[in-house]
Amino acid sequence: MTLSPADLAAYRDRIGWHGDARADHATLETLVALHTRTFAFENLDPLTGQVPDLTLPGLIAKLVHAGRGGYCYEQNGLFKAVLETIGFQVTGHAARVMWNLPEEVPTGRTHMVLRVDLPEGPVIADVGFGSQTLTGVLDLVDGVEQATPHGPFRLIRQGDVWRQEVSVLGEWRPVYAYDLQPQLPIDYELANWWSATSPRSHFLTGLIIARATPGRRSVLRNFDLTIHHVDGPSERRHLESPAETCDVIETLFDVRIPDRAALEHRLEEIAG
Repeated sequence: MTLSPADLAAYRDRIGWHGDARADHATLETLVALHTRTFAFENLDPLTGQVPDLTLPGLIAKLVHAGRGGYCYEQNGLFKAVLETIGFQVTGHAARVMWNLPEEVPTGRTHMVLRVDLPEGPVIADVGFGSQTLTGVLDLVDGVEQATPHGPFRLIRQGDVWRQEVSVLGEWRPVYAYDLQPQLPIDYELANWWSATSPRSHFLTGLIIARATPGRRSVLRNFDLTIHHVDGPSERRHLESPAETCDVIETLFDVRIPDRAALEHRLEEIAG
């Protein structure tokens, strides 16, 4: 999928990108940084009974024009289209999420991650993984600590599987694992449907919003707001009401709520 000139111009305006459209490493790094600070990871649609539209017109309408964010299939789906429009060679893969789960617990391939093949070698880009979204680009190399604007990451190869890890307070923690089998759009459509409709999906049972801005990551889970500073301690605050929560979504996370009354009602149900 590629964007029309008008849609690419609108995306550029949305993220504040005024550079030359070159398919090189420096441009990719810039796009990842600008995209992740602009678009929040958010699950408002599944939480309120909507299945996200993964068509390119749907992604443009929601993320670029409607002031919204989205989850991995939306964020990485749009980003893949942007990169391909510029001339990058991009392959989508499917990952098994390991974040905050015991390592022995098996999970489905429910996360979308991107491989970008550059002249100097393949790299990993992922603008849609919530509280651990990559704000930099990772070389696809085994066992090397790699700096990003929001902390060090590394990739560990285990046979045909690559495991992505992040360093948190000096401890390496697994984020997700994937192989390099290319995925088709229908693969993401199926995973998207499950993620947005299954009673077992955590996207239906609680609010999850995250945004990485320079120097910090802000994370909202239901009524608990945490701001992780790259060079300092974290701040934590419990929000007192659905109305206050919606205010924070619109201000701190810069997400335009499409139906505030419906979201406040859903948050009241979650609060019990």
